[in-house]
Amino acid sequence: MIVPTEVQQPGTQPSEVSNLGSVVQCDNCHGGYDLAVEPAFGWKGSTMAQAGRDPLFWATVAIAEGDFPGAGDLCIRCHSPRGWTDPDDSEWQGVQNAPFLARTATTPPRSFRGSGMFVLWGGAEFHGPYSDPVARHSTLQSRFLRSSAACGTCHDVSNPVTGDLAPSNGAMQPLPPGAFSGQPGSAVTLKAAFLAEPHRYGVVERTYSEHVGSSLATTRVGAFASLPVELQDGAIRAAHDAATLGVPSGDYADGAPRTFTCQTCHMPPAIGKGCNKRDAPLRPDLPRHDLTGGNGWVQDAIVWLAQRDRLVIGNTLDGVQLAALTASKARASETLRGAARVAPVGNTARIVNLTGHKLLTGYPEGRRLWLNVRWFDRAGLLVHEDGAYGPIAVQLPGRSLTVESILDLDDPRLRLYEAQPGITPAWASRLLGLGLPAATPLGFDRVTGAVRATLDDAAAAPVNGRTKSLRFVLNDTMVEDSRIPPYGFAYDEALLRGTLPVPVTQFGDPGPGGIYRHRDEAPLDPPANAAFAEIRLLYQPTSWEYVQFLYLANQGAVPALATTGADLLDAWLATGMAAPQVVAASTWCVERGTGEDLELTTEVDGGGDRHGCRKTASGGGELRVEIGSPRGGFAGTLAAIVFEIFPTGTRPVSPLPGIWFDRTDLQLLLPSLPSQGAGLTLDVPSGAAGISVRIQGIALAFTARNGLFASTDAHDIELR
Repeated sequence: MIVPTEVQQPGTQPSEVSNLGSVVQCDNCHGGYDLAVEPAFGWKGSTMAQAGRDPLFWATVAIAEGDFPGAGDLCIRCHSPRGWTDPDDSEWQGVQNAPFLARTATTPPRSFRGSGMFVLWGGAEFHGPYSDPVARHSTLQSRFLRSSAACGTCHDVSNPVTGDLAPSNGAMQPLPPGAFSGQPGSAVTLKAAFLAEPHRYGVVERTYSEHVGSSLATTRVGAFASLPVELQDGAIRAAHDAATLGVPSGDYADGAPRTFTCQTCHMPPAIGKGCNKRDAPLRPDLPRHDLTGGNGWVQDAIVWLAQRDRLVIGNTLDGVQLAALTASKARASETLRGAARVAPVGNTARIVNLTGHKLLTGYPEGRRLWLNVRWFDRAGLLVHEDGAYGPIAVQLPGRSLTVESILDLDDPRLRLYEAQPGITPAWASRLLGLGLPAATPLGFDRVTGAVRATLDDAAAAPVNGRTKSLRFVLNDTMVEDSRIPPYGFAYDEALLRGTLPVPVTQFGDPGPGGIYRHRDEAPLDPPANAAFAEIRLLYQPTSWEYVQFLYLANQGAVPALATTGADLLDAWLATGMAAPQVVAASTWCVERGTGEDLELTTEVDGGGDRHGCRKTASGGGELRVEIGSPRGGFAGTLAAIVFEIFPTGTRPVSPLPGIWFDRTDLQLLLPSLPSQGAGLTLDVPSGAAGISVRIQGIALAFTARNGLFASTDAHDIELR
């Protein structure tokens, strides 16, 4: 592969470090002794370990290489690395030779973090987080390995091609003159990749930058209780609980402070030994090496293709690797279930981001999250569905087939969270001048396969127009980004790093100096005869629309990768079409309260959905019921939680607007509602099938809108 100067980047260059060991050597000590905590097993199943096998990766490289020969080097740097260390001189200085210095010329220098700009250690020592290892090899302690910046080496991806040649530098804020060349073939010392920090140009993916812009990046795990109550849940709670299990303070065992870093969530600490030697210390903060994200489909695709000898590399998978891949699928599902919570608030669905980055994050093409809302009448019959997913008939050259996707992508009722990159007219015109074919397709009709837009169309768009494109190495702008920001997401940092929502007015529209909301308030539009609705937040890692693009756009420009689009398509069709997974779920009911600062929550067996109004509970289980006034408007008032028991299939009669019970079978009376709320836990009796319980909260107050009382939404619990 000949790498043009537009694609070259700072950092250790090929062959500058040659003594990198094989993972097989690591297995000798770090595997085969405790599958739950050992580094080897978890890592083998991770998508990081499988990055070189990933069929979607190779199908994407095939397109990128055809668009800009040599661009695949950008991809391969991260998908087949062998190590890293700190790029600046704050700790252990790795191999860097001019002009490939992965740091600024400022004092002190700032490291270039992103796009695989590794700086590899040239010595024989292995780097690790501990000062007191019991190892059979030389070691150096590295604080860098505990920092999110280590992950930023690959989980911020910037395109040096657009960074240097595109008129906007592929950024929300163009680079200043002198920070790029703009001329094809100019020396690397003049290129944007060597003159500007990578987060300032060529936006592709920005997981690390999203994290840096969040308050969670600097929040100590021990300060968990200071977070907003709605954030003390899901993945954030899981990270806290894992960290405090072995070290109650939440910090590292050696006293180093632990914040909610990438590693705190994706390499959660366990109590265990880091190797199989008898004298290995039992660590209370051993980082698990499973590196779990939200992709639970690619494992199946890898196995399916490997069994048919159709992976680009790595078609041999042994029994341990297969077991590790299966385990990683289960972990991915668990990770997804902790990523968000959805709750009805009046006629809106509140989606809370419980991650340290955008919801969703990573490589944007083909990934999406959306609300699926199924509306039912009182008889339980489906009357309407928003965000429906199901079969559609499509055409490929010489082939008709049925695939599954979101049925109506243009439905105004669809609430879709995704990022859609694109191409500006000025950059499209320049690409044409550089010799790219005018007929280059940027996307296809998902049903017929007809070209939806070409590079020529993008060049002819209005001056401020932007054309959606799935050709990632050519994209220089973000047409749309509706993904939900993380907690404390700062406008100014997001602008600098190219991670603002698009349009920027979403999620509270804070403006310069402001903070975005970490939740979305999605409007619900109940049909006239709707009695209740099932609300699900769905995530799909790889959509039909992207698989179709990688299949149709691959015209064999790279002979060695000519079949990768077809391989990906066949694997996708054969392994469930990357079926969407439920991230969070809740229910909406017509039995609304008075819509004031009074809230009822119910939770069955710690199931997580506290705001849903329809639940089932089995005998022997546990039901937790709480009432509160989140903003304190009804604190100190006379309040009660009222229970009415009724036969399942019937409904209590509403005597007054906002009151949804006609008698009281049980109540928790609160003479003065505490500011922190109050509640009770009930054991679910056995043998109560056929019985349901209606629960509602009431507060008596002259300050209520009706001058008498405020009420919560009513919840129905069906006993089984």
